[in-house]
Amino acid sequence: MAGEALARDRERGEGLGTGAIIEARRLSKTYKVGRHEVKALREVDLSVAPGEFVAVMGASGSGKSTLMNIIGCLDSLTSGNYFLDGEDVSSIAGNRLAAIRNRKIGFVFQSFNLLPKLSAARNVELPMVYAGVPARRRAAAARTALGRVGLTDRGHHKPNELSGGQKQRVAIARALVNRPSILLADEPTGNLDSRSGEEIMGIFQSLHDEGATIVMVTHERDIALHAGRIVTFRDGRIVSDEKVAAPSRAAATGRAPDEFA
Repeated sequence: MAGEALARDRERGEGLGTGAIIEARRLSKTYKVGRHEVKALREVDLSVAPGEFVAVMGASGSGKSTLMNIIGCLDSLTSGNYFLDGEDVSSIAGNRLAAIRNRKIGFVFQSFNLLPKLSAARNVELPMVYAGVPARRRAAAARTALGRVGLTDRGHHKPNELSGGQKQRVAIARALVNRPSILLADEPTGNLDSRSGEEIMGIFQSLHDEGATIVMVTHERDIALHAGRIVTFRDGRIVSDEKVAAPSRAAATGRAPDEFA
């Protein structure tokens, strides 16, 4: 009987009550390619608690990137429900969804996504520009965020004057500057050498130690083992969800933010 009640709640998108910061219920996504339909996600259930560090793995086409896009409010779902920080955002769109995304989610991408004509500091300021933060406060917050990833003296440098690892640290600072609820990282070490990759994982672990919620896509098992939990996708479904008993530790460069919130 309890199972039937839970099933009814899932159908209605009610009864969250789990304390999860990310809650996907029977989440499905279908793309139309010409006359064909591609089922990228098939009724996925996933919960992430505040302060968890979760790695998402899977082969190309397994659904992990689609999941990240939906969690990050960059793509819509076909059916099911998605709760972000307790709010059902499944049917929200347009400017309201963009405002939620900018306030609650920080993104770190494999390709850094820095604007080449802007300095590191100005790149870090961008989420605050979209949020309407005054210029003086933006500059101060950007300096603080860069200091927290060990780049205090690189704020005036443009991306082409930075190494790959430094570019990714700028991207992390940009993701942190609005103090989001969640950090989403898509292959954050994919364009880095092994040493720089370890430095980036050290920063993520320091952020996690301070209370950050992190969801990271990676195809590298050794990188995933830095997280506390590994969720593996295949053919649009979760095929394993395992705790990491003793996550690998990496040495951080720079300082994690104090009282991350």
